[in-house]
Amino acid sequence: MRVLVTGGAGFIGSHLCEALLSKGYAVTVLDNFDSYYSPDVKRRNMASFREKVRLVEGDIRSEAALDKALKDVDVVAHLAARAGVRASLEHPALYVENNVGGTQKLLEAMVERGRMRLVFASSSSVYGSRKSGPFQEDDKVLEPVSPYAATKLSGEYLCLAAHKTWGMHVNSMRLFTVFGPRQRPEMAIHFFSRLALEGKPIPRFGSGESVRDYTYVTDIVAGLVSAIETPCGYRVFNLGNDNPISLNALISSLGEALKCPMHVESHGDQPGDVPRTWASIERAKRELSYVPEVPLTLGLARFVSWLKGAN
Repeated sequence: MRVLVTGGAGFIGSHLCEALLSKGYAVTVLDNFDSYYSPDVKRRNMASFREKVRLVEGDIRSEAALDKALKDVDVVAHLAARAGVRASLEHPALYVENNVGGTQKLLEAMVERGRMRLVFASSSSVYGSRKSGPFQEDDKVLEPVSPYAATKLSGEYLCLAAHKTWGMHVNSMRLFTVFGPRQRPEMAIHFFSRLALEGKPIPRFGSGESVRDYTYVTDIVAGLVSAIETPCGYRVFNLGNDNPISLNALISSLGEALKCPMHVESHGDQPGDVPRTWASIERAKRELSYVPEVPLTLGLARFVSWLKGAN
């Protein structure tokens, strides 16, 4: 089986490529090495497998790039997107162009070429602001509170329309706060770690009582691989850890992993943030045999080991 991974040079995408290659799959990567963060970082992400994949450098909105990337492909794992809640508040139109327009371009190109299996990387942010959990895939009240979240929900609806209109098999995967080696530099665990190691204060927005369902990247990737191998018509799955913890608890655990003090600088609430994410993973367990294996403390230790080795 040949798998196209859009965004395959990114944080999650590069781990997914490694996992697929280890299972003997042929892999094509489509990535434009966007400057949202250093393209050099993304090229380093691919260093261990660059010669084992077919790389197409281009944008998912480009018909020429899609034509090259979709050649001889059996299934597409669509991870390419403009990421980040806070950045989407500053450039909402750019997020719509990439995440909504780009996804629709990909779907149309797949249909034209008879490529009818897709795994779409969505986000826990589609659930919006909630005070209780866990969040279930069949929850009807989806009220995204940032442009990024809205684009991911729009992507899900486009995928559903592709299933209903053209019969495409789509698994939409709602990913919950992924962390681990190669995490994007602006994400909280990576950002906090660098500041702490430099002896700088950590900006904490809100009281620190917001909770997140932190999920280690290899667990997420195992769920994605299972979704790639399991066409389900149209299905939505949560991929999380089902064990949310507070921001204050995360900072404390991260300080222990780094073995350095964490100087917290308090700020007001951040627009676009939500008070809670919490994945119900019963459906993924039942239908994809998804079982997260890496607890937070072990995941943080692995991340810190990678970070110190990368510097």
